Amino acid sequence: MTDMTTTGKTAPRITAATIGDFARQYGVLIIIAALLIGLSFASENFFTARNLLNILNQSAPLAIIACALTLVIIGGGFDLSTGAVFGVASVSAGWLAINVDPYVGIAAGPLIGMFLGAVNGLIITGFGVHSFLVTLATSLVYRGIAILITGGALIPVRIAEFSWLGREKIGLVNVAVLVFLAFMVLMMFLLNRTTFGRKVFAVGGNEEAAILSGIRTNLVKVMTFSLSGAAAGLAGVISVSRISMAEPQAGAGMELEAIAAVILGGTSIMGGAGAVWRSVSGVLLMALIGNGFNILNVNPFFKDLTTGVIIVIAVALAASASRR
Repeated sequence: MTDMTTTGKTAPRITAATIGDFARQYGVLIIIAALLIGLSFASENFFTARNLLNILNQSAPLAIIACALTLVIIGGGFDLSTGAVFGVASVSAGWLAINVDPYVGIAAGPLIGMFLGAVNGLIITGFGVHSFLVTLATSLVYRGIAILITGGALIPVRIAEFSWLGREKIGLVNVAVLVFLAFMVLMMFLLNRTTFGRKVFAVGGNEEAAILSGIRTNLVKVMTFSLSGAAAGLAGVISVSRISMAEPQAGAGMELEAIAAVILGGTSIMGGAGAVWRSVSGVLLMALIGNGFNILNVNPFFKDLTTGVIIVIAVALAASASRR
């Protein structure tokens, strides 16, 4: 008789490392599912099509930024200027919509953001300065530019040809949500199905090895920061068209929310690992926490506390995986 123990396959062992990897990759989805179930029982107003679509609509600008920021962080970079780029693109789009043409304003927002992002990338690669310091400095410069454009005043933009992007719906779904979904698919395609995406992973994983393999690492970095800027510009246009008001301080703090969402999604802050869909999951998790606490009329302090604890856990999981 054949000894089955010698011919059969050995069952995979479940270790602390495998559990940690699973939690890092899919933990955000588990938390989202738990929140959906818990909030559905806690409030009958939560699990409705209107409320869920409203969550998606309100999260669209931040999710767009997080999608592109994922590529920056996977590539080993850090972008603290997205909020300021958001502000410059917002006021520029609003000014152009009033003084030139509404559609020119819509198109100019992402283009201006892409240009400012490319400036970040060129300074980082040209002078060899860490992206954290460069984008921290340029965020101050860009915020000043936004104030110069408006003179510190608000710009009302009550033009139907401009506001459709943030207010119109196709069926029950806002146009802004459809734009966000299209942008997410584009970023996923770039990261996972193109040579550029493979280079982003290579640069973030080991830049020296990437250089030796012939990858133009500086070009890859400039492109990721350009995409991040374009995303911030697009998000800014959507925000202005939604509220019909451009303001130079728009987007303040949004860069930290986007980074938090990317980290919550399990993208490694060390670079070389991550996924766009997980960053979007991080945005949705933060949005669900905020929406649920608002519905339940809970003290906002506990919302920030809960979000902070989850971020700390996500960072700890990412750090442990990096050490392994």
